Amino acid sequence: MGKLDNKVAVVSGAARGQGRSHAVNLAAEGASIIALDICADLEGNTYPLARREDLDETVRLVEKEGVRAHPVVVDVRERSAVWSAIAEGVETLGRLDVVVANAGICAMGKEQTIQSWSDTIDTDLVGVFNLVQASLPHLGEGASVIATGSLAAMLGSATNQGPGGSAYSLAKQVVAQYVNDLSVQLAKKMIRVNAVHPTNVNTDMLHNEGMYKVFRPDLKEPTREDAETAFPAMQAMPVPYIQPQDVSNLVVFLASDDSRYITGSQLRVDAGGFAKAKPWRG
Repeated sequence: MGKLDNKVAVVSGAARGQGRSHAVNLAAEGASIIALDICADLEGNTYPLARREDLDETVRLVEKEGVRAHPVVVDVRERSAVWSAIAEGVETLGRLDVVVANAGICAMGKEQTIQSWSDTIDTDLVGVFNLVQASLPHLGEGASVIATGSLAAMLGSATNQGPGGSAYSLAKQVVAQYVNDLSVQLAKKMIRVNAVHPTNVNTDMLHNEGMYKVFRPDLKEPTREDAETAFPAMQAMPVPYIQPQDVSNLVVFLASDDSRYITGSQLRVDAGGFAKAKPWRG
């Protein structure tokens, strides 16, 4: 018996990284999965995004857990497309109980343009709005909405990181407030809304040239090995990053009845990054 038997979850950005991990871990607890991903690059992003074969691999891993998977290639920036994707998934799998608004980009490095701002806001912020709003008509009592935030949301503005970095920080801050305020509205229906805020995570969003340059501005062409000496500066614990599984453990908890009275929360998986950066204000 799994904690999510007979339930259905939608996960955006499901083709790889945190999204794949969340989808597979939810499936391991019995949930069938509507797996969404754009499976294409964005003009304003500074590293390659997932491909259709990545989404197919997520489907394979989900189905290996003995549940159903319904993949949809969709751009979360496109409102009508997201509404159609959710409706199609619900029609196929019969219901919707868990929403994981995870799709995101973080364009960093010298290749940023003003398009980096637009693509980041439209993906990381508008994409969350679109997924959640499209899901609301299908959710009933006991449902759970989970948004992926970031330690960046907790640390404030990042206007010195170029248009992509600045937009990422802003988007995650607004997502945090959106979760807070929406949770009050949905509490009357016994629907929970929470955000998870990871620090550096061992995914392609972290492991790319643009991000390496952020952590090692002293080097012209830093390598992963160079950046990994600086990654631990983000955390209080002496680790360079956490694993997608570390975030998925919290996502599964928030999706299940184990957290039935937790809503409106901003839950950090940050190896002490926030406590290190922000003095206690009791």
